[in-house]
Amino acid sequence: MLNSKIIQGFVFSLGLLFVLMCIPRQEQSLGFPDEYIARHFDFPVGKPDAKGYYNAQKFGANSHLGDDWNAVTGGNTDLGDPIYSIANGYVSSAEDMAGGWGNVIRIIHKLPDGIIVESLYAHCDTILIKKGDWVKRGTQIGTIGNVDGLYYAHLHFEIRSKINMPLGGGYSDNTEGYLDPTTFIKKHR
Repeated sequence: MLNSKIIQGFVFSLGLLFVLMCIPRQEQSLGFPDEYIARHFDFPVGKPDAKGYYNAQKFGANSHLGDDWNAVTGGNTDLGDPIYSIANGYVSSAEDMAGGWGNVIRIIHKLPDGIIVESLYAHCDTILIKKGDWVKRGTQIGTIGNVDGLYYAHLHFEIRSKINMPLGGGYSDNTEGYLDPTTFIKKHR
């Protein structure tokens, strides 16, 4: 028969292992290589200053949780235009999320003060990076899409202060965990 202290130790170890497995890896270590610390932020289109684009639906308008970037030329003229990483970071997800989201890219950014934020790029026509990649600010990560004609081409773009939240619906009166993308970028140029 096994000693009860051995069993207790084993159960404790299993519990600790379970807790560690539930914490996302990037939150466990926060060990971003120095060259991938996000020291400056740019806009995700018309790099670096969104030249040739406008924010068609701003954060908070109609309970919108992000910014919708469109080319000033209108319609689907921006279909296939480049999308850029707003800052250095780690690609935590790059996949087709189906439904009204289409292809979605999520990148984790660690600021010099240790704060972690997540950028989310939705409705992409193409994805040019993969989960696990490290990217630099200004790297092309995808192209603007229209979710197979569901919308006019545009980039739905979010910045989240809580990483790995569920994808959500893009609209909500509850903005906890979401940041105004344009305000954040302008503050961190």
